Amino acid sequence: MSNPASTAKLALFGGPKTIQATFKRYNPIGVEEVQAAKQVIESGVLSQFLGCWNPDFYGGPKVQEFERQCETYFGVKHAVTVNSWTSGLTAAVGAIGIEPGDEVIVTPWTMCASATAILHWNAIPVFADIEPETFNLDPASVEANITPYTKAIMVVDILGHSADMDALMAIAERHGLKVITDTAQAPGTYYKGKITGTLAHVGGYSLNYHKHIHTGEGGILVTNDDEIADRLRLIRNHAEAVVGNKGVTDLSNMVGHNFRLGEIECAIGIEQLKKLKGFVSSRQRAAERLTQGLISLPGLRTPIVKPDCTHAYYMYPMVLDIEQLGVSRARLIEALEAEGVVGLAAGYANIHLLPMYQQKIAYGSKGFPWTSDICHREVSYQKGICPVAERLHEFTYLGFAMCMHELTDEDVDLIGRAFRKVWNQMDSLK
Repeated sequence: MSNPASTAKLALFGGPKTIQATFKRYNPIGVEEVQAAKQVIESGVLSQFLGCWNPDFYGGPKVQEFERQCETYFGVKHAVTVNSWTSGLTAAVGAIGIEPGDEVIVTPWTMCASATAILHWNAIPVFADIEPETFNLDPASVEANITPYTKAIMVVDILGHSADMDALMAIAERHGLKVITDTAQAPGTYYKGKITGTLAHVGGYSLNYHKHIHTGEGGILVTNDDEIADRLRLIRNHAEAVVGNKGVTDLSNMVGHNFRLGEIECAIGIEQLKKLKGFVSSRQRAAERLTQGLISLPGLRTPIVKPDCTHAYYMYPMVLDIEQLGVSRARLIEALEAEGVVGLAAGYANIHLLPMYQQKIAYGSKGFPWTSDICHREVSYQKGICPVAERLHEFTYLGFAMCMHELTDEDVDLIGRAFRKVWNQMDSLK
């Protein structure tokens, strides 16, 4: 796959850009979704939820249809739609019975909502480190962070690859913990023959605009536990107004919300779900082609997919050997962007270093919940508690946002050509 352009002067120094065109933005919405949304609009029933104990407490016909189809697709007893995946995570933490002051172990290498959902219920996020290969929670670090106050683990299947669920569920069973899976970025993937996101006590997927299933905003919770499912539906729809007439006696965390997803979004979701396998397969083909173009480059580690797992490639994750290359990540990105590569990410996340955790200020200005009587111990968020995640974020992780574009084979080949051009002239960047 060599090309004379790889020896031309780098665009950073005035040479020709490798990629001249703009990649097409990811847009999975087709005529089927347009027609489905049109039918809902014409029906006049854009939502049919009632926030009281009534047959419409569970939503309208498209909500019900989408949830039943998700149950079949993901092979679970219960699917519960919500208006965002942040809402879904919040509902999940409440539904498993978390108490104020309980500790929930979570990864720092995720979108901030994974941990904020824990704080929502006045519980305490405890950050465990990640594996350097898949960037998911390291079971050994999880085990090391368990205390008598730990009640749950929030597992995030980050960037499109499942976490080590056998090891994490075994830890949870030994310690009597609940497990929530945040599979926002990995729908339609598999872990040892099972659908990612369905192996915990409760899990689910995001539906927002750059995810594989796109309804604008939204989320799908999945569980095989009847009680958790019932509590999810209550928290979703004004629980406190419903529990009396419904006959609910356990009022813990029955603080309800309006987390309801509308009929239009569910109608679109029904059509998107039919296409999910194709969406994921297309992303996998592009990623495999890109790997073939990059795998021989020294000092660059292409994505690792563990045995018996599949990857959805929400991101195409790479790791740089900065010492071997002798060039900083920032300089490499500068050169690649000059060649026309868009969607590169310098690092990903270290949410334990956000100001909220560094200053321990969330509710009000006095440090609640950390400074209150409900917090059992001093929980550290200091830099250094997650060394793998911190080094990756600060120095060595390089992501490419495959989720943002519809890439043709020619697009992928151009990206590979741009990388090879930069790598062939690495000395000029030093």
